[in-house]
Amino acid sequence: MQIIKFHFCLLAFFIISLSNAQSKRYVIHTAAFYNFENLFDINDDPSINDDEWTPNGAQHWTKEKYEQKLKNLSRVISEIGTPENSNAPTLIGCSEVENRGVLEDLIKQEKIAPYDYGIIHFDSPDQRGIDVALLYQKKYFRPTSYANIPLLIYKNKPILQEDKNEDLGDVEIKIDTKNRVFTRDQLLVTGFLDNEEIHIIVNHWPSRSGGEKASSPFREAAGRLNRKIIDSLQQINPMAKVITMGDLNDGPFNKSIKTELGAKAKKAEVPEFGVYNPFEEMAERGMGTLAFRDSWDIFDQIIMTKSFIEPDFSSFKFWKAGIFNRPYLIQTSGKYKGYPLRNTLTEAGFSDHFPVYVYLIREIK
Repeated sequence: MQIIKFHFCLLAFFIISLSNAQSKRYVIHTAAFYNFENLFDINDDPSINDDEWTPNGAQHWTKEKYEQKLKNLSRVISEIGTPENSNAPTLIGCSEVENRGVLEDLIKQEKIAPYDYGIIHFDSPDQRGIDVALLYQKKYFRPTSYANIPLLIYKNKPILQEDKNEDLGDVEIKIDTKNRVFTRDQLLVTGFLDNEEIHIIVNHWPSRSGGEKASSPFREAAGRLNRKIIDSLQQINPMAKVITMGDLNDGPFNKSIKTELGAKAKKAEVPEFGVYNPFEEMAERGMGTLAFRDSWDIFDQIIMTKSFIEPDFSSFKFWKAGIFNRPYLIQTSGKYKGYPLRNTLTEAGFSDHFPVYVYLIREIK
């Protein structure tokens, strides 16, 4: 325990060598997102469709597999962002979690228990019962408010540019439950990172079930909702620092992100109140967070408002981004060699997605 405390003391500052060879000291925090891929407990919940994730279900999901999955995920979490930051992520957005209980089991794992993570989680209306959540180190982040904002999309009904998601206030909204496509809510968390206010939106946008083109309007609606949440925060504070992260089920070039959310790949092109996506440039270089039919894409992204990319480091700003794809996370043989090492019928893997992360830094005066 003394070693862990010593490491925390070291993390109070960080040295970055600037291009002019002048050294300055910075506080550094890692913010990450990780799709946990079917983090289910072994118990049957009659309110959701989780039958396959039970000992007698199709996945033969046993206590031993569940416990190994927790160990695997905790190892990854403990290492995301290293070596630049030897501390585990301060903020971790996550998706594909069944309930709060699996997160409570996760944060008790030996590798991450010392970081004392808090949990912000809501049950979503997703029919598989998978939710999004935010884990945060209590030592560095103090949440002040949080809300789950529903994405209202419907089958057999055109999705209009001006849809019901536009109104985020207290106006009563009539929901057509018969035709509604039940998907994950968008989780909005506001809090103080080392006494500086930031906002985090955790997402898991609608899947490509039924085909990319046919399902695209649902993700476009998710992008619009995301944009409206950001707009509402910027109306209160034009310099609001907002990070939106998640498995968007679209790549950086898709309409949901480029048009509806309005993300830009280059800092110089981000307009006032705009958002910057550092993962678009990685996609251009052929990098990926998941693979399908030997084609890589970056569905997992962390996007931020212009206020995070201003040149003054007197407050927290974006430094750089990355995909955490260590060799132990990669399948080494068989049909899916080179893919993320996911669950199988015989073993609990890690995930079919690689996690992503960004560094936030602030100069120490």
